[in-house]
Amino acid sequence: MTITHTLADPRVEVALTRMFAQAAHDEATAARVQAQRPGGFGSPQEHADAAAEIYMPVSAAGGQLLYNLVRAVRPATVIEFGTSFGISTLHLAAAVRDNGAGRVITTELSRDKIAAARRTFVETGLGDVITVLEGDARETLSGIDGSVDFVLLDGWKDLCLPVLRLLEPQMKPGTLVVADDVDLSSLQPYLDYVRSPENGYQSVTFPVEDGMEISCRL
Repeated sequence: MTITHTLADPRVEVALTRMFAQAAHDEATAARVQAQRPGGFGSPQEHADAAAEIYMPVSAAGGQLLYNLVRAVRPATVIEFGTSFGISTLHLAAAVRDNGAGRVITTELSRDKIAAARRTFVETGLGDVITVLEGDARETLSGIDGSVDFVLLDGWKDLCLPVLRLLEPQMKPGTLVVADDVDLSSLQPYLDYVRSPENGYQSVTFPVEDGMEISCRL
């Protein structure tokens, strides 16, 4: 018996192949952006606008891991901090679709990335399970209703901890929280927090690409 799933949908496969190919140029694009702003960036919005061409995706293996986790947990509401062009969002939404119920709420600062991501979500047939919130996640996620059942933190690393703390009142025991890029120093305050038992998490680093921290709310 052949079991089909949404990640194998030709529309999704084409979109992911295209975006991963474009993301392969991220290093050169980031170098060009950095050269244009040698003094760095001010606000998160300024940083997002300057990085509007950079994909910053999860890896293919990381995307598959996210798909598997969402299929297993079967969350009603998935929250993603950091849409970018929507590579990770597609994996989350594909899992929600295959679960037969649920929604993905994702956040992004860059208007250009939001426009591109929304086009992709429609093209892949997954737009109906994805809601994109434009703006600072610390503001847009403050109005989320109901429980938060699965969280992916893949936006600016220094904001991962504030976003997590914002969502905690709506997280039940057993909620999984995944943070990407554990090798980045700017994520360290977040890692210190979820790795400290007194903060209510059991946390493990999963060795996929740049590393994912998977934390279970206790």
